[in-house]
Amino acid sequence: MFGFNKKEMKTFKKLNSPKKIQDFLNKIPINFEPEGDTCFSPRKVLQEWRCHCIEGALLAAVALRFHGYKPLVVDLKTTKDDFEHVIAVFKQHGKWGAISKTNHAVLRYREPVYKDIRELVMSYFHEYFDNKGRKTLRSFSLPVDLSRFDKKGWMTSSENLWYIDSYLDKVKHFKIINKKQISGLRKADRIEIQAGKIVEWKK
Repeated sequence: MFGFNKKEMKTFKKLNSPKKIQDFLNKIPINFEPEGDTCFSPRKVLQEWRCHCIEGALLAAVALRFHGYKPLVVDLKTTKDDFEHVIAVFKQHGKWGAISKTNHAVLRYREPVYKDIRELVMSYFHEYFDNKGRKTLRSFSLPVDLSRFDKKGWMTSSENLWYIDSYLDKVKHFKIINKKQISGLRKADRIEIQAGKIVEWKK
């Protein structure tokens, strides 16, 4: 199925719920990209056994696809001083949730309790801040159906998927905050900044 071998299919078939997919992602070490920037395909992630946020989101989207969900991801854009994030999103009982790969105590899994994508995205707003405590989330994309890239063999490619990364960067994004609101934002508390420095995987 989808070009995966028997071993890979067995792995995906076991991941039959969003929470199992998240648990599986959490076991995969962070990809610190020692050889340079990467955008691994889901197959490559399983082979290398490491991934960062977009790579984890693509893997999660495939796992969801194996169990009847559409392979959807959402791109979260920040200020230039922070890192953007990509999440795999899913819908259960009419509500949206998210699967997320991160090395920090924040920007993680979201239960499917949000009525729309904007509400889901806004659940990340308060905890999305830089090392100085400045809140940096600025816009988001609507869900992108990755099946649009099926003809390119994105799920099992041995090459970096920069075309997906580029598409997510260029697709229409929706602002969540205006200049007046930005000027009035309060910085995160010191204890929040300290908690934000906790990492799951060390280099």
